[in-house]
Amino acid sequence: MGLVSRAIEAEGIPTIGITISRKMTEAIRPPRSLFVDFPMGRPMGRAFDNRTQRAVLKEALKTLEDITEPGSIVDSPIKWKGPLPESSA
Repeated sequence: MGLVSRAIEAEGIPTIGITISRKMTEAIRPPRSLFVDFPMGRPMGRAFDNRTQRAVLKEALKTLEDITEPGSIVDSPIKWKGPLPESSA
């Protein structure tokens, strides 16, 4: 995702990634990232949870405006609510 973001940014279009793996994002260093501490595979929240999904999207757009330092990762204040999803393994 970092390579795609950099290519889009090179064309003058700002990007932001929503990530659930801080360690991987730190290694890849995309132009801008919003870290949400959600379970793997659920960067926007639970399926059909429109309220949380909208909140994450709004937070990402706000973060896109606020970040000035390339490679920045901002921690989302949005927290996972309720029990964690069961593993599909």
